[in-house]
Amino acid sequence: MAGVALSFPKALTLALVALAFGSLALAADPTPGELHLRFKSAFEAQDWVTAEQRAAALLSLLENTPNSDPRALVNPLTNLATVQFRQGRLEEARGHYVRAITLIDGQMGGADPLLIRPLHGLGEVQLLAGEPSEAAVSLKRAVDLSRNLDGLFNPEQLDIVDGLIEAYAAIGRLDDAEREHRYGFRVAETAFGKNDLRLLEPLDRFARWYESVGRYSTARGLHARALQLAERQSADKPIVGVAALRGLSRTWMLEAIYGPEAESETAVPEVTERSGPFLSAAGAGRLNADGERALRQALKLISDNKPRDDRLFAETLMQLGDWYLIAGNTSRAHVNYIDAWKILSLLGNDAAAQIEQPRLLVYRAPATSITRQQSADPSAFLIKDIYFELTVGRDGKVTDANIAASDLPEASERSAMMAVRKARYAPRVSNGDIVATERVPFKERLLVRPPAPAN
Repeated sequence: MAGVALSFPKALTLALVALAFGSLALAADPTPGELHLRFKSAFEAQDWVTAEQRAAALLSLLENTPNSDPRALVNPLTNLATVQFRQGRLEEARGHYVRAITLIDGQMGGADPLLIRPLHGLGEVQLLAGEPSEAAVSLKRAVDLSRNLDGLFNPEQLDIVDGLIEAYAAIGRLDDAEREHRYGFRVAETAFGKNDLRLLEPLDRFARWYESVGRYSTARGLHARALQLAERQSADKPIVGVAALRGLSRTWMLEAIYGPEAESETAVPEVTERSGPFLSAAGAGRLNADGERALRQALKLISDNKPRDDRLFAETLMQLGDWYLIAGNTSRAHVNYIDAWKILSLLGNDAAAQIEQPRLLVYRAPATSITRQQSADPSAFLIKDIYFELTVGRDGKVTDANIAASDLPEASERSAMMAVRKARYAPRVSNGDIVATERVPFKERLLVRPPAPAN
């Protein structure tokens, strides 16, 4: 992954630019301060090579200072790890985060504020390295420290909470993930107030969580609250309500496909060979016209805002195309996709990449999927992965599916294969044409009971 630009929580970034050196700030020798300012300048310019050199120089200087306090190394080690993380060098970053933690772990009764940043960074490394269980431990500890030391509702914890939610979701601890979502939203609401436009993003994030677990009407209520907030507090800039409008439409489409408030694995019957895009559940099978109207209103708001945000306009066109595809109007969907591609292709910087590959729209996971075992104890199961290669046709249907890798029992493979063959995609657009796509990767994680121990 070397050289790959990775997203990094803004809480850590902000902490870097506001770094305090503790006792070093009082030192007469300005050299550490000068090195930090040079590091800060390179970091803000996203010059990762120079930033790493300067972080390493500061660390070396402090390591070679006679009788230096080991605590003085924690922030420089974390800075160095942060830059390496940004470059995708996860194992090097991991080593420096772990060293920073080890230097002071167990001191001050384990409640040392210097531990928060390296624990957060280590958790993010573990997430990207595919170690969600370990990440959950690191990030939970960082969150607990933040709440104990900086207050239960301090907003600085929000980025750590986001990572913790991702870790919990990845290991099937959905109840814990929802609890952290609720807590994070309460933190934002306390920090910003109920009528502040800065609450729009937390509302959208919280609503998307409910969408991901089948709580569509609950999600719709949060999107509606966001839209009301945007209309009330930003009459002069109504475009801020676009995300809420798109969210409302998305919940209508998901509810038509899966049924309302599909909270448990039994809420919707299993996929069968006869299943269509609308799975048979109470309330499923009919698209609410309000969803299409919401998208058209969003497109109008974007067009009326000058200069027009072309990327946002194109992405909303794509969503309207998805609506038509699910509604069965394939030709109209294709028109929207092609129009969106034309706009995105003019923006450069790979803006059209998102529509130049199939996008998953409909998928009902098998009953043993980790995403559906909300009430099960994950520790009682083994988590097994199965990888597919799919062929997606011009209409978005899966026309062929092959197992690329699996260590699942045969019965589990059959249920996963049945589910993935009934998936529905938005087809790929290539050079302004809708085309079929081969070898589309797909991964499912299933919970499998471990074999009984031998006598």
